[in-house]
Amino acid sequence: MIASIPYGYDDRADCMADSADQLSSSLRRNIEALRQMRKREQETADTEEKLADAITGFTGSMVFVYLHLALYGLWIGINLVPGLPHFDPSFVILAMAASVEAIFLSTFVLISQNRALAAANKRDDLDLHINLLAEHELTKLIELVARIAGKLDIDPRSEPEIEDITKDVRPEAVMGALDKGQSDAR
Repeated sequence: MIASIPYGYDDRADCMADSADQLSSSLRRNIEALRQMRKREQETADTEEKLADAITGFTGSMVFVYLHLALYGLWIGINLVPGLPHFDPSFVILAMAASVEAIFLSTFVLISQNRALAAANKRDDLDLHINLLAEHELTKLIELVARIAGKLDIDPRSEPEIEDITKDVRPEAVMGALDKGQSDAR
């Protein structure tokens, strides 16, 4: 049954507060570390990158769309309405201005995307490192549990998967297999 939500009740804020209270201290610490890492990334960006991000942020907004609708609409309207002085009757100047703007905007977007890609690559490397570390730790735990099982006269080899999952993962072997699979797919 769905409970009714009072008017004006912001359940997202309460859910976020409730979920934050339910997090373990290590998760809260990790979240804070990620926030600090992103803050450092923003602080270490040079002036040009910050400018490109600001321009990209503005040009990706509806305010920018409305501004262009008004500007281009006014431009076209002035040059089409009889009796008004037509400063660009063939819209050549408008087309040139729009083309130059598109060149610069696409460059700013590419600068922002390159910066975002570099940050994503760093995070991917961190994810891979953590996953490999976790895999190694799990392998060692499985070996330890298998030895404990042996001491308790439980044959761990009765499970066929035990031998497979106690093998340490070599990242270069995994990457080689993935690369081979991608080249075979082409």
